[in-house]
Order: sequence, then C-alpha cells, then structure tokens
Amino acid sequence: MKIGIVANCSKPRAPEVLRRLDQKAGQLGLELFADEETASHLSGASVFDGDQVSSAIDALVAMGGDGTMLRTVRLLGDVDVPVMGVNIGSLGFLTSVSEDDLDRAMDCLVEKNYSTSTRSLIDCTTYRNGDRIGAYRALNDVVVGSGASVRVVSLDLAVEDEGVSSYMCDGLIVATPTGSTGHSLSTGGPILCPETGAFIISLICPHTLSSRPMVVPDSKSITIAVGEAHGELLLSVDGQVGDSLLDGDYIKVRRADRSVRFVHLPGYSYFAVLRQKLSWSGSSR
Repeated sequence: MKIGIVANCSKPRAPEVLRRLDQKAGQLGLELFADEETASHLSGASVFDGDQVSSAIDALVAMGGDGTMLRTVRLLGDVDVPVMGVNIGSLGFLTSVSEDDLDRAMDCLVEKNYSTSTRSLIDCTTYRNGDRIGAYRALNDVVVGSGASVRVVSLDLAVEDEGVSSYMCDGLIVATPTGSTGHSLSTGGPILCPETGAFIISLICPHTLSSRPMVVPDSKSITIAVGEAHGELLLSVDGQVGDSLLDGDYIKVRRADRSVRFVHLPGYSYFAVLRQKLSWSGSSR
C-alpha cells in the first residue's frame, strides 16, 4: 500500500510523531511518499515529483493542524484519493485523528476500516478588464477584504448573474460547509453540516445593521465585483494563497467539479467534534 505524507515540520511534536509513523509503516510494509521536508524525517520515503501528489498513492495523510489540511488538499489537485488528518496542532476542526490514535489509524487505513465524508470545493476565478488573471481552488473559503487600509470598500454581489446588493464593508466571505466553522463563523455565519449543498455569503463589518449572512445553493454561481477599494484590496483563498485586487476587478465563484474525501475512524462524530472544539456544554438547570 502506498501512503502519501504531508506534515507541518515546524510543529514541536512533528519529528517525534513522524518517527512513530515511520516505525508503524515499516511494521505494516507500507511504501511512503512525502514532500521534501517531510521526507527528511522518514527513512526511505520517496519525494513527490513536482508540486502535486501522485495518483499512484492509495491515501494521503496530513499531519499538523487545519492549515496543513488546507495545504494538503491544494496539493491533491485533481487526484482523487482519501485524506486523513492527524492533529498535532491546536484547534484542528479538519484533522479528525489525534496523534494518540496514530497507530490505530494506520491499521484502519490498511484494513480499509474507516468511513469517508465528501467535502465540496470552490473554484474561484478573478478577472480584470474582462481577462482572466487568476484561478484558485478552496476547501474552506474565499475572502475579499481590505489589506493594510482601514477604509471601507464597496463590493457588488450577484448570485447567478442576478444583482443582490452593493455593500459598504470591510470585506466579504464565501464559505463552503467545511469552511462554515472558520472565518465565516467569526462574522456570525451559521454552521452547516459538511454534506449540505450550499455556500454561505457573509460580510465583514458591514456598514448597515440590516446585512445578515445568506445561505445559497452551491449550484448557483456567485460574482463579487470591486466598486471602490480606496487602497489595497486582497483576495485570500483558504487564507494561504491569493492576489491583489483593483477597482473594477471581479471574482467568479462556483462549486468545483470535483470534491475531496476525508477519512474518519470508526466512532467519529461530527457533532462530537463541534461540542469539543466549540466547548458546547448545553444549558444548565
């Protein structure tokens, strides 16, 4: 069995956890593939060729926090292999396996004793003067927001080419259900179950009390046009990649043709994750 490994090697626990993984892989007879930095902590691991993982691997393991999961999904490109997240970070909404469960998780991978949840992705394309200037893919969200400037921006929103409104705000977020527990949540957006076929559109500090987050079907395209930026305006995709935007630029957002599969061990519960990560304790009597 061929397993890809992507780790955040800057995490203090990463070298020790990778050492454990290396030993377990040897016991199970696994062939490991990894990015160059991760491979330096593994004995005999092959290095990914180029900036995408190979379609020859059977599963991909991301070791770190949510940022590592986002980077790993980006490395997948159009390769369809299941992704398992091992949390050696802090919050870890996306990494469903704790480092204490690493040995069990590798056994489950080999035995195919796991479930998967399918997560939708966003395709985001930017245009300037009618020409395409960038294309990105997001698991969590696409954010248009002011950079160093403290002045508000003017953004025009359309859904399926029908104008919704023009907003004065600090920015706008389009989030997937997976991203509903990220940046969108901090703006007052709702939490969506991962299998929900929808996007959340929420504003960052809107200059009106009537603006509220919207949930729209992910079968519809979304267009965000820059009216007046009054300074630097940034497009941020999953908080990791993006571009600068100018007045008149516009962004097209739609659901990607492909999705990604997350691996969950037996006993996994999405609502248990919410209770733990958000410290839900219920009502007191």
